[in-house]
Amino acid sequence: MTKQHIRWISTSQQHRWMEKEATEATGVSANLQLTGELFQEVDGFGGCFNELGYVALQHLSEEDRRQVFHSLFHPEGEQRFSICRLPIGASDYALEWYSHNETDGDLAMEHFSIERDRKYLIPYIKEALQYNPDLKLFASPWSPPTWMKSPRAYNYGTLRWEKDILQAYALYFVKFVQAYQEEGITIHQIHVQNEVIADQKFPSCVWTGEQLREFIRDYLGPAFAEHGLNTEIWLGTINAPDPWEELIKKRTTDFDDYAFRVLSDPEAYKYITGVGYQWAGKHAIQRTVQSYPELRYMQTENECGDGNNSWDYAKYVFNLFQHYFNNGVNAYIYWNMVLEPKGRSTWGWEQNSMVTVDPATAGKTENPEYDVMKHYSHFVSPGSKRLGLKGPWSGKASAFLLSDGRKAVVIMNPFKDKRVLGLSDGNSVFQIEMEPESFNTIILG
Repeated sequence: MTKQHIRWISTSQQHRWMEKEATEATGVSANLQLTGELFQEVDGFGGCFNELGYVALQHLSEEDRRQVFHSLFHPEGEQRFSICRLPIGASDYALEWYSHNETDGDLAMEHFSIERDRKYLIPYIKEALQYNPDLKLFASPWSPPTWMKSPRAYNYGTLRWEKDILQAYALYFVKFVQAYQEEGITIHQIHVQNEVIADQKFPSCVWTGEQLREFIRDYLGPAFAEHGLNTEIWLGTINAPDPWEELIKKRTTDFDDYAFRVLSDPEAYKYITGVGYQWAGKHAIQRTVQSYPELRYMQTENECGDGNNSWDYAKYVFNLFQHYFNNGVNAYIYWNMVLEPKGRSTWGWEQNSMVTVDPATAGKTENPEYDVMKHYSHFVSPGSKRLGLKGPWSGKASAFLLSDGRKAVVIMNPFKDKRVLGLSDGNSVFQIEMEPESFNTIILG
């Protein structure tokens, strides 16, 4: 292999997406080596469509808006998103809380309506689909309709565990998929509940593993089959309580109990295509993948930050990408793609976004986590496969056999000084001097 067969892109806090030259070295030892082992196939990358994101986009000029959509969704854009999320009813980044049926006791779902979504979410999604008609979508509720819950509120509480309520809630999902299909939008996956272990002041609903198992096995799966839906059912999105504080209290590390309790039931398992983990669910994914390697896996919501969009938090997020892929996910989903400055939710938490739009100036800023995502999603297209790595730097890197036959290594230098990477593809060793605290993508072949 010669020098022209390698491409290296580096992003540091000072210089973004810089093409650099890697040299083929002789007499240099490799500290990172591609092993040739093949692991999971990549389904893709994406983010979540939320109302506050659509509001932020309205401040842009037509040309700037076009640039944002092209960069995020077009197959030849910068991010090249291929799979994205949307809420069923209000997320915590909706302008206000709502569901698709607040008619008390409407078990037949005669008053089900997505009229609210036609103002914000549906236009947002349809605009993205103009840039990538093959974009896949998955959806999850933050809260069922309030009359189905105890207590009767969007926030906190649980689903009323009564047969007629469970049947009606399964029909609620059916109606959602059908309503979006009538809009020309295919919902490819349903995840039963956003953050099943979240009793929050924003829309939420707590589920036990046993409840998830029963609902999928006895209600949701049969309802999808009865109505002829080919929408996949995923066990997600699974989070967990504050990990160490709760584990100390419970003297347990059984973060994978939620998935295991459902998947170990053959009658529930037969309806499930994959498992979605987010936030503290990162502590469970390795064991679930080990137990059920035949399923597909997704990191369903990037951790959200504090609205400062700092370089330090971007470094943390890079570690999340690396952790999830090296533990078996097929896809990685960002949270809010676009927000106004500080990214304040309707319940007061300020969070990061890939792009910030300032209403005062009508200007847009691509934040550091935009760069983290780009270092993965720009080259690692659906159909790529994760490659094995070994050596001292393997804990800071992921590698992929790309769908076009080339190989990609994505690696971070977390140190405050330059570090030399000796990358071996089995034939040659390439010397790469990584900038301090930089993200790097290296393409071989």
